[in-house]
Amino acid sequence: MGGRLSRQSSLEDETDEAMDSGGQSADASRVEFALTSLMLSSERIPGVLRRSKPAPYVRRSAWIRDIQALLRDHKQQRALQVLKLLRKDLGLEGTFLNDILYRHVTVLNLVDPISHELLLSLARELQCPRKEHDSMKSTDRICRQLMYHLTPHSKWHRHSLPQRKNLTSLKNTLLQKLSTESLDLSGIPLSPRDAQRIALYLQSHGDHLTSIDLSFTDLTDGTLHLVQPALSALPNLTHLALNGNRLTCSTLKELSEAMKDNVNFPCLSWVDLGNNVDIFSMPQPLLLGLRRRLCQQNLLPTIPEAQDGDISEGSIPVSFPELPWDR
Repeated sequence: MGGRLSRQSSLEDETDEAMDSGGQSADASRVEFALTSLMLSSERIPGVLRRSKPAPYVRRSAWIRDIQALLRDHKQQRALQVLKLLRKDLGLEGTFLNDILYRHVTVLNLVDPISHELLLSLARELQCPRKEHDSMKSTDRICRQLMYHLTPHSKWHRHSLPQRKNLTSLKNTLLQKLSTESLDLSGIPLSPRDAQRIALYLQSHGDHLTSIDLSFTDLTDGTLHLVQPALSALPNLTHLALNGNRLTCSTLKELSEAMKDNVNFPCLSWVDLGNNVDIFSMPQPLLLGLRRRLCQQNLLPTIPEAQDGDISEGSIPVSFPELPWDR
């Protein structure tokens, strides 16, 4: 489970420690290379994000690139320092296997268990390496999987898009008559005005929607607050993706409160809140609300259990064929 911590101060402390340890190296010209992603250049930030602080996934993907470069230069200890920063930024404290395996074993309510498993595999490869060639291939593969999972590249490849969607994609998506039951706005940067347009669209055309993808859209707590009433009123919505945005625990509290009332989100059974600012685990009220709605849909068939010797009238006992060794 993600630990409660002061993210900004703790990250600064870890950054200072990593920089101090790197300063003792003889290769002074490359001391700060491991943490270059802490001061991202404008070329590495999408144009829509240059006017403000980049989204968390930009910082995290830069750290993964730093880990790959450090491992290629055989600087394992400095790679571990960056890995520790990445884990703490994702709310997963600890880098050593003992911390991961024994002190933080409650992972059932993590919002992003995939990242947890990949980071666990990466820590295992760094601390218990195999042959040098095999270890390099394995760590590079894990880093590429992390990069794919924590960035919108998967969305671009899915829709055969060469780059981030532009602002006209929102109008095109909302104007066209949807023949499916899903609305995919992933990768489109949404302003508060765009959120109001989406809310109006959902109020008039959203009754048939079962899945809405708002991942990697630069959503903030305030922007989502504008569209949440329209989302909560959709009668058939079952899947909602909000990962890769700038959402905080304030949004988590609002969703938890809304889920306490069965009128809100009547069919919602799955929500993705991973890769946001400080949302690391799912609170119990939200989990219970999702579970209650899932059970109401009767999606999981159940088999009635009978007590030993409790055979109702009309029931047919099950007989098994006689085997040769039973004779």
